[in-house]
Amino acid sequence: MMDPTGRSAASPAGSLVERLRSVHLKMVDAVLGGDGLQQVAALAAEAAGAPVAIVVPRLDAAVASSGAGAGADAAPVRESTLEEIRRYVSDRVRDRPSQVPEALAAEAPIQSGDDVVGAVVLLREPGGADPSPEAGDFLHLAAVACLTEVAVEEAKEEVEQNLRGSFLEDLRSRPDLEPREVVRRAARLGCDLSRGAVVLCAELTTDRPRHVIATITGDEPGALAEHLDGRVYAILPGTGGDDAPDTTTARGRALATRLRRHGTVGVSSFYSDPAELPRAIQEAELVLDVLKQGEGGGWDGVQDIGTGTYRLLFRVLASHPEEVRSFYEDTVAPIVRYDDQYRTDLVGTLEAYLEQNCNMNATASAIYAHRHTVAYRLERVKELTGLDPMLSEDRERLGLGLKAYRIIAPRLPK
Repeated sequence: MMDPTGRSAASPAGSLVERLRSVHLKMVDAVLGGDGLQQVAALAAEAAGAPVAIVVPRLDAAVASSGAGAGADAAPVRESTLEEIRRYVSDRVRDRPSQVPEALAAEAPIQSGDDVVGAVVLLREPGGADPSPEAGDFLHLAAVACLTEVAVEEAKEEVEQNLRGSFLEDLRSRPDLEPREVVRRAARLGCDLSRGAVVLCAELTTDRPRHVIATITGDEPGALAEHLDGRVYAILPGTGGDDAPDTTTARGRALATRLRRHGTVGVSSFYSDPAELPRAIQEAELVLDVLKQGEGGGWDGVQDIGTGTYRLLFRVLASHPEEVRSFYEDTVAPIVRYDDQYRTDLVGTLEAYLEQNCNMNATASAIYAHRHTVAYRLERVKELTGLDPMLSEDRERLGLGLKAYRIIAPRLPK
């Protein structure tokens, strides 16, 4: 076709193809250039002539353009509208029934294979012009660009996950790591260990470890968390000045309390020296093992795990396990073995006696036994251990021995 001047005139179809190609290239450039989904939404809105929202639950992303086009007077999309679109798309991704929002004019799924991971949504703008007939084509272009963004972000996450996993695995298995190396590698992952840290170790009852990790990093932005060997490990860096040990420990325990709806959580004490982080991990694992043992065996002392004496024993066990084992052998090990062999309850009776402030009648009531039975069992404790529960100094050794037993029990031969 020739125009009046004798030059070829581009067909409408050819013009649309060129425009689609141009917009597509701009969208891909925006993604690869790091401008992200916000710029893709703006380009789609400008091309389609109406506001555009993009929701990708996998990336926890929900963004919207301003009004139609990129004009300075374009009204922004209301937060309530974007939240409604977010809920709608999230339900669609999870294959749940959802009511179509009134503001939705058209949508294009962001699809990876057979999986829908999000959507690009064209919004009705009150009082605005009708969207162009080609608006659907631009939505699909935006969906393709968004899929590229998903791939880029997931590739970054995979690299970071591998780095986190490698770092935590090295901390667990290589106690010879140089402190400067530990601090440097953690800093590359956004975790500042220069003021020390507290470690959490969780064994989950949920099949959503990524959700638990997201909870940890959401509550503690500087934390380092990863799923390894069926457990979630988290390092909470110290913050503050001289109060860093207390404040970081308090944060760790508060976070553990929030996570307990997802499983059992062990928390280490505060370690100021980055070189001791392997011990902090061992301590958190030990606390977790003891908590699990207590939950399964009905031990009433589980709530005391965070107290000073237990915490000291955990630290000693993480660094010098032979000392705790030796103390156990020198105190209550004989009555533990006696109970195992003869199905008696000398350990339980001794614990009750100490908990009842050495009151024989209260002990008998607590264990549903006769007072003479309690006296007989305490005499057997004295014979087997060489320590007299009636004497103050011996009671202290027996009490500490019971605590040592509780924290090493999960690792004793069955």
